[in-house]
Amino acid sequence: MATNTSARRSQRERTRATTGALVAAARELFVEDGFSATSLDAICAGAKVTRGAFYHHFSNKEHIFREVYAADQKRLAAVVRQAFQAEPDPWDGMFEGCRALLEASLEPAVRQITLVEAPGALGWTAMRDIQAGCKDQMRRGLAIAVEAGCIAERPLDPATSLLYGGICESALDIARAADRRAALDESLAELRLVLAGVSGHPAGGCAHKEPA
Repeated sequence: MATNTSARRSQRERTRATTGALVAAARELFVEDGFSATSLDAICAGAKVTRGAFYHHFSNKEHIFREVYAADQKRLAAVVRQAFQAEPDPWDGMFEGCRALLEASLEPAVRQITLVEAPGALGWTAMRDIQAGCKDQMRRGLAIAVEAGCIAERPLDPATSLLYGGICESALDIARAADRRAALDESLAELRLVLAGVSGHPAGGCAHKEPA
C-alpha cells in the first residue's frame, strides 16, 4: 500500500513538473515572440520535453495559452486580495485592490499576456470565463464594504459589473498609452472620484467615516 501511494505521489509530482515546465516555457515565448509566432516545437524545446509529452497534457497551443492566462489571472487576483486585506477599512481596501490591478498593467509580461495576446488567442468569451474569479472577488469586496457600513446597501451584481468593467477597460488604456505612468496616475485620480461617488462622500472616505 505504501509503495502504491508513493508511486502515485511520484507520478503526480512528475506530471506537475512537466506541466509546470511547459507552462513556464510557453509564457516566456508568448511574452517575447507573441502567440502567433510561437511554435509548439519552441515550447517543447524550452521545457526540454518531447511533443508527445506536450500532447499528453495539452491538446494544442490555444490550450496551453489558456493555462498561461489562467495562471496569470490567479497571480493578479492574489495581488489584489493582498492589497485589499492590508487595509483595515474595506473601502480603502477596495481602492488599493483596484490600484494594485492597474499598476500590474505596467508590468511588461502581464501587459503582453493579459492585455495584448489574450484577446486574439482566446477571444473575449473565454477571457471572461477565466476572469470570473477576479470579478467574483470584487463582488465579495463590495459585500464586505456594505456589511462594514462603508457604502449603502445596493444590488451588488450591477455595481460589480460597472466597477470591474471600468477597471479592465482602464487597464487596457494604460497598457496602450504612450506614457503609461501618466495614464495610470490619471486613472487612479478618476478612480478616487468614482469610489467617492459610490460611497456618497465627495470628499473621500466611506459612509461610516467623518470627512477629514
